[in-house]
Amino acid sequence: MIADQDQISLTEETENRLETDWIVWEEEDEEETLSSRYEIERFEQNSRYGFRISLIGWKEGGKELPISRTNKERYNTFMTNLVTSRYDQFVREEAAREALELVKVIPLSMGKDRSGLPIIIARAEYNVFWQRVPELLPVMGFNLEERNQSQGTIKASYVAPDDEFWERVGTKPLGYSPESYTFLLGDLGNRTSINITDASGKPVTEDMLEQMLPVLAAVMKDDNAPTTEEE
Repeated sequence: MIADQDQISLTEETENRLETDWIVWEEEDEEETLSSRYEIERFEQNSRYGFRISLIGWKEGGKELPISRTNKERYNTFMTNLVTSRYDQFVREEAAREALELVKVIPLSMGKDRSGLPIIIARAEYNVFWQRVPELLPVMGFNLEERNQSQGTIKASYVAPDDEFWERVGTKPLGYSPESYTFLLGDLGNRTSINITDASGKPVTEDMLEQMLPVLAAVMKDDNAPTTEEE
């Protein structure tokens, strides 16, 4: 792997061609430091763009050497995989940011689960809503204690916000006691279910869920609850 993957300098750069400076590779089975330089060219084929990576320089222990066929094949493949992986990561992160922005205000409604128990339903996919919740709850007075995305649980202790907060969001204060609560999120495909249990593990009442719904909705609209991505 590259010794410092976030620092790749360029010696030449045009619209369709890049030439890198020396890149240092970390190889546990090599006694000497290995370095390489690359040419990256963009090309068009069948109305689609691609890129071609070529190894153009090779060093072992700081000494420049001719490029062997084995090293050319191996390190061309390494660099191609690295560039492709970074590009795919960038595309995923950009898509996630766009998705979060589109659902900054997520429609909420009351519903029932399969057992007929009351739940709040968020009209957003589970992964999207999960990334919003850590920003929403602290604004409402819930201090996060534990989170487990695979289980869909968020444990938080409640301390009621001051009167200024309730005036700003324009809802009635929550009638929640100052204790720990667990938010249970369920994956319903293109929607997410929300239930809440108290410190003893018992589901809160339907009235308490109905109190929560308008506060959640108001906080999502509030500029003080920006969307962020969870690491």
